[in-house]
Amino acid sequence: MTLTEKVAYLKGLAEGLDLDVDKKEAKLIETMLDLLEDMALTISDIDEDLSACEDLVDAIDEDLDELEEYIFDDECECGCGCGSDCDCGCQDGEECTCGCCCDDELYGVECPLCGQEILLDDEMLDEEIIECPGCGERLELDIDFDDCECDCCDEEE
Repeated sequence: MTLTEKVAYLKGLAEGLDLDVDKKEAKLIETMLDLLEDMALTISDIDEDLSACEDLVDAIDEDLDELEEYIFDDECECGCGCGSDCDCGCQDGEECTCGCCCDDELYGVECPLCGQEILLDDEMLDEEIIECPGCGERLELDIDFDDCECDCCDEEE
């Protein structure tokens, strides 16, 4: 039973009592029933408005999800999903260092002299010799991707 139906029921009960409309108590009860009816109608209107707002928020949320997917789609070519948690251990916002799955295809190596991590792209790998930005040492690259522990390196070969 809705609020408006309950108020209508109470009004029917009050009418069945045959209250003397000239008495103060009857006027009070009639005024209270009118107030209850107004409140029930107002609450019903608020419920309808709230339901419409919920529908609108759901639609906006779906649109936002689609927009986020379009803008922040971090799927990489090999499909390992390094935009989220990658099999090689990189997390959102971190650079992947296994060399298998970053969108920019960066490979991480560590300078044997100063220990600084150096991120290399495919063009830098083709040079075979790079200069460490930390200590300036010229390094000869000898990278073996067979040592990578993630499954996506096998997929690219």
